[in-house]
Amino acid sequence: MSGSNVWTRNREKMKMFSEIFAECSLEAAAYGRCVAATTTGSQELKKDACSKEFVVLKTCFINAVSVRNIPPVS
Repeated sequence: MSGSNVWTRNREKMKMFSEIFAECSLEAAAYGRCVAATTTGSQELKKDACSKEFVVLKTCFINAVSVRNIPPVS
């Protein structure tokens, strides 16, 4: 399998990341608040501590990507 054009194929997807992130800014902020709240001081983030917020953020990203017909990264 050739590695040619890997950068070219993914560059366009990366350019759209800021647009996609902007569409999901409320979900990203909610996830960030959860992570910040559960890791006060030197406390480590526990598995599944913010899973609800993560699922909402992930769903937002998936929806934003699917609207643009961007194929998944292989």
